[in-house]
Amino acid sequence: MELSITIFRTLFFYFFVTFSYRIMGKREIGQLGIIDLIVSILIAELVAISIENTNDSIFLTIIPILLLVIVEIILGFISVKSKTFRHVLEGKPTMIVCDGKINYHQMLKQRYTIDDLLFNMRQKEIKSIEDVEYAFLEANGKLSIFKYDNKIKNKVFPLPLIIDGKIQEKYLYKIPFSKKEIFNMLLNKNIDIENVFYGFYKDKKIFIIEKDSKNTFLNNKYIEKQQK
Repeated sequence: MELSITIFRTLFFYFFVTFSYRIMGKREIGQLGIIDLIVSILIAELVAISIENTNDSIFLTIIPILLLVIVEIILGFISVKSKTFRHVLEGKPTMIVCDGKINYHQMLKQRYTIDDLLFNMRQKEIKSIEDVEYAFLEANGKLSIFKYDNKIKNKVFPLPLIIDGKIQEKYLYKIPFSKKEIFNMLLNKNIDIENVFYGFYKDKKIFIIEKDSKNTFLNNKYIEKQQK
């Protein structure tokens, strides 16, 4: 009798947990954030306890799992709406290599060792740090590496200048635009910065993606600075 209950609970929670994760949204295992990982561990522990303790009601496990799913959905919704909340909850990417130079301060801050960097470079068949134009340590711990273009050595990496209506001032020193110039160009194109979902600089242009009141993409535009 106990064996049949264990089998039933195992199969039940297999489908129940699968359904729960489908509700929470699609994400690759390697892209799980801290909150996603915590929820996964808690759900696994709850299921394991329920399968072992066959005398306890199955609802003592179902209710906490449903609560975790609801909390995850709410936090995910807030994260989409608020960049600040998203960074606090999930962290943000850190540039640890720029123009072939290692940012030791950021590596120390993120507790990311030179061995970790070299290992990831070998994984991508990169022999020298001088071949790396940019390397970002993502919020999930994955290292994104961008090599120099062999044809265009000094090609500028697409820099995020505007995110959710806010100018990213830390990248302004990399481009030939000032904050005032960006505001003026947007004004000339009748673009409200509050309505800019994402804007980035690439190939001497600023590309703008606008949003509407429902945060859906409207169109793509670009503003090109006149060369003297």
